[in-house]
Amino acid sequence: MDALEYHITDVWDLARWAAVEQIYEQAFPHGRKSGDIIRRMFERRLCQLHTIADGSEIVGMALTGIDHEANALIIDYLAVGKDVRGNGYGRLLLNRIKQWARTAAGCKGIIIEVESEPTKENIQRIHFWESNGFHLTAYVHQYIWVPEPYKAMYLNFDDGNRLPEDGGMLFRSITRFHEKSFRRR
Repeated sequence: MDALEYHITDVWDLARWAAVEQIYEQAFPHGRKSGDIIRRMFERRLCQLHTIADGSEIVGMALTGIDHEANALIIDYLAVGKDVRGNGYGRLLLNRIKQWARTAAGCKGIIIEVESEPTKENIQRIHFWESNGFHLTAYVHQYIWVPEPYKAMYLNFDDGNRLPEDGGMLFRSITRFHEKSFRRR
């Protein structure tokens, strides 16, 4: 982990996407956005791609978007390569995203959604987010287009300027982001 390089772009870069696509597909075998949807999101300036590389190899990626109405960063996907999980890359990538969201993007916090069914994998994911300062809400959100239920998690940067703690309100931000993402125009 000597030569870590963080990179962020809000412009579609086919070569960079090709370098992270396998990480993305392995981490999210179902329920993920297609490459065409993601490309359209970039064309409409709805998202950012964050990557972290160890030397010349990209080991982690995240896809984010800003909900300007809530002044919050939405982390849509965050993943680390299957072969390097457990080595701290996810935490390092998340710390860089936090720093960027707070300073460069001027957000007051970060919102994510997590699958809420109590499987071992989901519990581990929630623990990862909690160990990085996120708070789990009680509200369970059921989308009409996917079978699994979700909960919102949030992280505030400043106690004086907080995101709502109500999961239903946080899902308004998440839903706005998804609606814009899937819109064809």
